[in-house]
Amino acid sequence: MADPGAASRSVPVAAIVVAGGGGRRLGGLDKPGLSRAGTTLLDVALGAVRPARDDVLATAVVVVGPPRPVPDGVVAVREDPPGGGPAAAVAAGVAALTRVGAPSGTDGPVVLLAADLPRLTAATVGRLVRALTDEPGAGAAVLVDDTGRRQLLLAAWRAGALRRAIDVLPDGGHGRPLRSLYDGVPVVEVPGRDDEWADVDTPDDRDRWWPAG
Repeated sequence: MADPGAASRSVPVAAIVVAGGGGRRLGGLDKPGLSRAGTTLLDVALGAVRPARDDVLATAVVVVGPPRPVPDGVVAVREDPPGGGPAAAVAAGVAALTRVGAPSGTDGPVVLLAADLPRLTAATVGRLVRALTDEPGAGAAVLVDDTGRRQLLLAAWRAGALRRAIDVLPDGGHGRPLRSLYDGVPVVEVPGRDDEWADVDTPDDRDRWWPAG
């Protein structure tokens, strides 16, 4: 069986993990830090772009959100001022990637991920990157759930398209909805599988997808 991530590892890939949000519907809990059997939701996101194998998927990874421990080699930043929303978080992540010199090439893929996706895997990321590279006219590839809804923080972008989208956002994206980042951008939709779009927003979500343990 073909390795589902092989195509994505053939080109330099960078990743931005958005790990903010107040978890209001979870009583203010830190969603990325929710743990099950010693693994946090942030660990799941990082594992999807940095598999625990020699064939590391992402060459540069940025986590955007409140201060928290991150593994060696991962850059942690926060949007300034804090609390600007996911579009501002993505903009801060892109700025951080630029500072560390990634991704290489104008159109190297940049993966955008939320840090509350318990069913996310490296195979998910690999399919998004492959869909993007297979569609030369696309600026982004976005996962869609079983209702056809786009999951905007489950996506792979061409770096140049992402920078251009951020450049036209007023106020660095602060207070802007994430969908504004996609305005006018050609998108290829990637059907989701096996509930890989499931997120943890409510106590019921946690009980179903990520029970404490």
